[in-house]
Amino acid sequence: MFDRNSFGSSLRALTGGAARRLALAAAVSLALIGCSHVAGTAQQFAPGGATAPAATASAPASVAPVTSYADVVARVAPAVVTVRSELRTRAPQQMPFADDPFFRQFFGDRAPREDQTPRREEGVGSGVIVSADGLVLTNYHVIDGAQQIKVELTDKRVLEARVIGADKPSDLAVLKIDATGLPVLPLGDSDRVRVGDVVLAIGNPLDIGQTVTSGIVSAKGRTTGLGDGSFADFIQTDAPINRGNSGGALVNTNGELVGINSQIVGSETGGSIGIGFAIPSNMAKGVMDQLLKSGTVRRGQLGVIVQPVTSDIAQSLDLKEVRGVIVSSVQPGSAADSAGLKQGDVITALNGTAVNDNNDLRNRIASTQPGTDVALTVLRDGREQQLRARLGEYKPQTAANDRADAEGGDTNGGASRGKLGVAVEPVTPDVARQLQLKPGEQGVVVAQVDPAGPAADAGLSQGDVIEQANRQPVRTQSDLASAVQRAGTRPVLLLVNHRGTTVFVTVRPRA
Repeated sequence: MFDRNSFGSSLRALTGGAARRLALAAAVSLALIGCSHVAGTAQQFAPGGATAPAATASAPASVAPVTSYADVVARVAPAVVTVRSELRTRAPQQMPFADDPFFRQFFGDRAPREDQTPRREEGVGSGVIVSADGLVLTNYHVIDGAQQIKVELTDKRVLEARVIGADKPSDLAVLKIDATGLPVLPLGDSDRVRVGDVVLAIGNPLDIGQTVTSGIVSAKGRTTGLGDGSFADFIQTDAPINRGNSGGALVNTNGELVGINSQIVGSETGGSIGIGFAIPSNMAKGVMDQLLKSGTVRRGQLGVIVQPVTSDIAQSLDLKEVRGVIVSSVQPGSAADSAGLKQGDVITALNGTAVNDNNDLRNRIASTQPGTDVALTVLRDGREQQLRARLGEYKPQTAANDRADAEGGDTNGGASRGKLGVAVEPVTPDVARQLQLKPGEQGVVVAQVDPAGPAADAGLSQGDVIEQANRQPVRTQSDLASAVQRAGTRPVLLLVNHRGTTVFVTVRPRA
């Protein structure tokens, strides 16, 4: 499965559903190419078109295979560091009413006292030094939620780090350590990377120490199907990558950073099976530049939901080629709506460059600043049209995502980790059967609980069903979000079905 959290950091358990499996079309054999130039021809052309004998007549030289990348590693390895993060959490209360005087009059001192001593959890990942004065590029998930971050250099120094900026949608973060004269890994142009290029992965897998592995670029423009709203445009590689490599370097044979290692498809034991993913260096640079400038990342938004044009869709629309993406819906009042895009339009190009798939369009729009005018080439009723749209600004809460964000986003109005510390989902018939709910019982099921949040303190756990909030029925995430918003800073009274037992629980939203 795709394992982002355990891959780079043990701060959080993996959330969300199981990631989709990838099918390999063919086995890829590894070829290490040594030179890009071959000896010239045996004769030269003189001025005037006459031929002249070559200065030396010899058979074409053979290309010698590369037997070592030691020189490249020696240059780049000192700029790859270990990132250690620490988080202190408390175990959820199993008896939230143990200290309530009303209940203690019945139970006396027999009510168990729970140990609420904070627990220390540590995560290990990797990072890349990108400036001599101490800027370090790593993954968002390596430092997410950390209360203390330390960076270990290859010269054995351990330095405190602070977060300059972090961007969850791209899974990138920029750290700063107080040091000068540090080794730097130069950023390469990931757009020039080709499938088949040799790459080296450097990081600290499984916390065994800095390790270098080699492979090739297996594919470009990959998505991993995590479905968490992230912007994915991964470089896929078969260079072995394991837990702890998150945030580490993927470099080319010129010693340039072409990717930040981020995810893997792991075996049942979580180890590498030769399918790893790195964030392209060009995307990383764009995000880093914005984080350094303003602390946030602004992205353009068109306001459409699109899907790939398949052979069947192309045939039904009488398209001559299978290309572009088809618009399945247009958000009212969006840039797309203002530009005149309609449901059923096929977008074939953006600013004159062909659109390959929906992820390609999404990433290119997102990498463009809000307020920018873009040109869209559209097929409508068999005729090509040119439309211009002025992009709006992407906001996570306006993204089309009906599922509650288990990582703390605001798609349900703050009822996830931001306010109560829970993520909830609707009670579907399948969920009702799994939880053995009685006929007619409705509500929202708790999918995730922040162990350091107020809901955990109140005793809520995964699988609990919230039936009411402040005496009002709860049927959707929006119902719960509205109740939390109306409550302000006052405690929210929840009616909770906990494994067949219905109890009232009060949760005080955090600011």
